[in-house]
Amino acid sequence: MDDPGQISEYGKILLMAIIGILLVSGTMLLARILAPKNPNPIKLSTYECGEESRGTSWVQFNPRFYVIALVFLLFDVELLFIFPWATVFGQAEFIAADSRWGWFSLIEMGIFLAILIVGLIYVWKSGDISWIKPQHKTPQVSVNIPASAYEAINNKTYSLRDYQEQSIEAELATKAAEPVKVGFKPRFKKPNTDA
Repeated sequence: MDDPGQISEYGKILLMAIIGILLVSGTMLLARILAPKNPNPIKLSTYECGEESRGTSWVQFNPRFYVIALVFLLFDVELLFIFPWATVFGQAEFIAADSRWGWFSLIEMGIFLAILIVGLIYVWKSGDISWIKPQHKTPQVSVNIPASAYEAINNKTYSLRDYQEQSIEAELATKAAEPVKVGFKPRFKKPNTDA
């Protein structure tokens, strides 16, 4: 048996938790004692991404955010059980004591992962992971234009000019013949001659 003077593994965790609580509490106490206190309306206002909050807090919230967060949290927490299993499964002492231990652990984790996969498939098939996609609808507007007018416009053949036929020289000549327009006309003050 271990020496009772030594701290057990749980005792180490408890000691780390106590030290963490003491450090956080001590830091907050020192900040309360040493920090300057200059309250003003800006410091006392709620900071929310640089924008002042407006309106009521009772706004419509899409429940999909909540469902996806719960599904993520559920699978995230369940996957945390794999790490202690891997630590215990990797210890050679347990496997050496009973050779069936390794197979038992492997089958146990296989069942656990199968339950997770079945849960994921169920959530996927029920549509809780997929986001609601908008349905595209063509707008229908009642107008007094007959449908035959639209058909005549769509069925008409339009002639297109071929821009390859025009030469660059002709284009430059037409642009050079046009008078140059000044965008603005500068105004200068006349000097005072009353001296």
